[in-house]
Amino acid sequence: MKFDITDTITILEKTPDVIELLVRDMPREWIYANEGENTWSPFDVVGHLVHGEKTDWVPRMKIILDQNSDKKFSVFDRFAQLKENEGKSIRDVLNEFKILRKQNLAWLQSVNLNEDILNSSGIHPAFGAVTLRQLLATWAAHDLSHIVQISRVMAKQYREEIGPWTAYLSIFKSN
Repeated sequence: MKFDITDTITILEKTPDVIELLVRDMPREWIYANEGENTWSPFDVVGHLVHGEKTDWVPRMKIILDQNSDKKFSVFDRFAQLKENEGKSIRDVLNEFKILRKQNLAWLQSVNLNEDILNSSGIHPAFGAVTLRQLLATWAAHDLSHIVQISRVMAKQYREEIGPWTAYLSIFKSN
C-alpha cells in the first residue's frame, strides 16, 4: 500500500483511544503483567509511546525539516520509560500520551507537506539516510505494533485457563 498522510494521521489519532479502551478499568494485575523477564507490560508500552512522543517522532521531523541542521538524529532510548514512569499510574501515563499525541498531530498538520518535503531525509544512527515519508509510515506502524503487543500480553494472561484452545489461537504460537 502506498503511503498516504491522511491514513497515517487517522491511525495516529486513533491510537491513544484504542489503547485506553484496552487497558482502562482493568485490574492492576493485567496492566503490569508481562510475558516474562525483560518483556514489557501494557503500562511499559504506554510509557514507551509517551517517551517517543517527547523525544522521537516530532524531534526527528524537525531535524529533517530544519535547513540548517546536520540532519543527524539522536539515539532513541527504547527503555527510558522504565525509569521515567516510576510512581505514575496507568491513568497518568494514558493522559500524558493523549495530550502529547494531540499536540504532536497539531504540529504535524501545521506543516504543509508535499512530495518534496516527504522525500527530505535525515540521518538515523543505525540506518543512515531515511526520508520523512519513511519516518511517518514507521510512526503509524509502530503504533499498530504496540497495540498488537498490548493485546498479546493481555491474551497470554489466560494461557493456562483456555486449555486446548491454545492450538487454535495463533497468538499462543509465538514465544
